[in-house]
Parts: sequence; C-alpha cells; structure tokens
Amino acid sequence: MSKPAVVLLSGGLDSATTAAVARAEGFDVHALSVDYGQRHRFELESARRVAAAVGAVEHRTVAIDLAAFGGSALTADIEVPLDRPGDEMSAGIPITYVPARNTVMLSLALGYAEVIGAADIFIGVNAVDYSGYPDCRPEFITAFEQVANLATKAGVEGTLKFHIHTPLIQLTKAEIIRRGLQLGVDYGLTHTCYSPDADGVSCGRCDACQLRIKGFAEAGLSDPIIYQDQSHLPQRTLR
Repeated sequence: MSKPAVVLLSGGLDSATTAAVARAEGFDVHALSVDYGQRHRFELESARRVAAAVGAVEHRTVAIDLAAFGGSALTADIEVPLDRPGDEMSAGIPITYVPARNTVMLSLALGYAEVIGAADIFIGVNAVDYSGYPDCRPEFITAFEQVANLATKAGVEGTLKFHIHTPLIQLTKAEIIRRGLQLGVDYGLTHTCYSPDADGVSCGRCDACQLRIKGFAEAGLSDPIIYQDQSHLPQRTLR
C-alpha cells in the first residue's frame, strides 16, 4: 500500500529528480510549490509540468511574499551575479541566498503533511555541487526534523513521526542527472536559471545555470534546454 509524501517542487532539476525518487520509493506524491516573489517565476510553470509528468496525486502552489523583505538577488532589485568562476561560487554565501527560504518552505510542507497524514517530506537540497546556501546542509535538515516532531500535534501525540528525506544531499550534479534519467525524468521540462529572459530562456551564465551545465558535461550528456548564451556550450543548436 502506497503512502503519501509531500515533495517540495520548484520545477528545477534537483526537485524534479527528488519527486521521481519519491515515486520510485512507492510514495504517492503530493507536490508543493511556493510562489515567494522570485524573479524567476518561470520555474512555477515548470513545476506544473513536472508534477504532471511524475504522476503527482495533487499539486498545490502556495503564495507568500518573501520579496516584501528583499535581501536577495532573487527577490529584490539586485543584480544576479553572472560568469562567476567555480572557486568564487564555492566561497561564501552568495547574494542569491533568500533569507530563511528553505525554513519557510519546509514549514509549509510540514503543515501540508500534517493535514494529509503524511509522515514523509522530500526536499531536493544538495551539499556537494551547490552555491553555498546554509539551509542546504545536513545539519539544518536534522535540526528541522527535530523541530517538526516537537512543534506539531501529530508529532507530540505520536500519530506521525516526521522524516525529512534528502535523497540528493550527498550526490554531485552529474550523479543527480544520471539518477534522474534512470527514473525517467525529462529534464527538458525543468527550469534552473536565476536570470531568464522575458520568454523564460535560461541565461547560461548565472551560478545555477553554470552548475547545471557542468553537471550535464560531467555526466557526458546533452542538456535538453536552450540557453541565451550558447557560445560555451558544445554541439548545441542555436535558438
């Protein structure tokens, strides 16, 4: 008998793979996306496509306004860094960090999970090929899981023991891509870019795009999406 699980689904490569992992492990996927005022809202349309492709039981999008606080290049009038070298991307916390984003998103997922009786929550955080976000680390996930079981009626009464699943947390981007392809993920449905153009075409130059491009290259595979800047991409058809 399958069990329900809440899967945080941004529409990006990692969350699409995470949803596929949850499905492969026998869970009924209840996908949750968050419209938090991000400048790259094209990812929400990608999330809808991915949820349908993965066979989600339902897909909910919750709107909150983290842009009201700003403090990030993703939610405020701050330029998204482009063309940063790898050593710079791995040094310090970048301006694309959104204050408390994963804490807020996991809290929403926790509320959703408690209501539908789901003890399992999946999130596609990664601590290997990532941009230095503190809320992608294993220590944070462990701490939040403890909070989940302390701060809920279901946790206190013992009707549910919440578990935060992070199936990608110790994988490289190339390993994530290979795993997703084994599970039938169509990465052409996903959106990764922090600075897309008006048509939603990825820039190919922000940290998120660079990590994605590097992952496909290291996996020896072709990225199925189109980029604005094709100059550094081998054997790609221009848009």
